[in-house]
Amino acid sequence: MTAGTARASRRDHDDSGHQELAAVQAALAAEHAAVYGYGVVGGRIAGDRRKEAQAAYDGHRARRDALRRVVRDLGGTPQAAAAAYKLPFPVPDAAAAARLAAELEDRLAAVYADLVRAGGAVRRREATAALREAAVRSVRWRGSGVAFPGLVERAADAAPSGSASDSAGAL
Repeated sequence: MTAGTARASRRDHDDSGHQELAAVQAALAAEHAAVYGYGVVGGRIAGDRRKEAQAAYDGHRARRDALRRVVRDLGGTPQAAAAAYKLPFPVPDAAAAARLAAELEDRLAAVYADLVRAGGAVRRREATAALREAAVRSVRWRGSGVAFPGLVERAADAAPSGSASDSAGAL
């Protein structure tokens, strides 16, 4: 291996490490938003679906805490949650709360699809599991699903879901 090849290999590794950290930070930001969003959902959802909302809230809190540890393990500083997030639409009743929950899960699936692409083997498995969970929750809230969860947004949006503008105070 020549010195030039070694430098290129190191640069490629550094780039992939940076991409993985950025994707984990995006997932952390999305989980912060989901925790906030499920607080809104829980306040509006009908009694028969309240346990489902509570389980999702608890699951997103646990995943958020795990992602904080991953960011630290990758040498980064975990992003803090915003004080508040702008909801994508008004949530005056249980029907809107269910739509919000489905939207949160769709957005999480998109961010986890990015992490599947950017992550190493272990992170890829974890992100795949998170993407699958988000897709299942979305179907439960909406009543229907899509063929490729996390990728539908790519057709409508040219920007990656984990971009800084997406996580700056918006759900």
